[in-house]
Amino acid sequence: PVDPEALQIAIGKALEARALRRQVTRLQTDASRGSALDDLIGVGGAVERLMGLIRQIAGSDATTVLLQGESGTGKDLVARVIHFASARASAPFQPVNCVAIPEHLLESELFGHERGAFTDARGQKKGLFEQADGGTVYLDEIGDMRPDLQTKLLRLIEEKSFRRVGGVRDLRADVRIVAATNRDLAVAIRDGTFRQDLYYRLKVFPITLPALRERPEDILPLARYFLQRFCREMRREPLRIAGEAEARLMGYTWPGNIRELRNVIERGVIL
Repeated sequence: PVDPEALQIAIGKALEARALRRQVTRLQTDASRGSALDDLIGVGGAVERLMGLIRQIAGSDATTVLLQGESGTGKDLVARVIHFASARASAPFQPVNCVAIPEHLLESELFGHERGAFTDARGQKKGLFEQADGGTVYLDEIGDMRPDLQTKLLRLIEEKSFRRVGGVRDLRADVRIVAATNRDLAVAIRDGTFRQDLYYRLKVFPITLPALRERPEDILPLARYFLQRFCREMRREPLRIAGEAEARLMGYTWPGNIRELRNVIERGVIL
């Protein structure tokens, strides 16, 4: 015999579980949008080689990747593509810019803190490494991380363990670290501002992203891609790049790389 009340509760729970599954799927889709291999635009050998490296690292269990290259070359996108092309794609992707967060707060942001660890620590907080367990932490501008945090990061990489600020208990985290910098870390090592042992632990799988001026064959494909994207986002009629404008784009050295090209095209669509 069926208990109507029990049946109603069971159906309610089933509907709630289905709604939650759909919400998780939608959030994962939104998070990964624009982060697929197909979003790496280019027709030259540089992009082909880059895609080959990403496939290799995504298919491996290597825990550290070091992205090097000038500002604006697409390191943020590559970090996301590596995560979402790997078996870690269903786990969190946690990006953090090491210079955007004040130095005295960065340690707490990364490793978390215990209640009372410092003046404003009114409760316990989980850090990004703890939150990203099973996934990826992307450390942008790692060359500017202060030395004592470098030591703590090295321990996390080597032992997969860490302590919250003010904590006495070791915690574990299985994360892939993707680090990026536009600084020459070899010079930073000589200057004593970056640990040599951390550099070699990060450099398990190094990827150097070429400047846009080194891949001129990709300037127009990228420009057309951004033009189509911004026309769609701004609900504009499709536009095209005139021949004279294409010549100007090809004749420029693009010191700001892909980011500068994207901004130029966006401004052009607006105007």
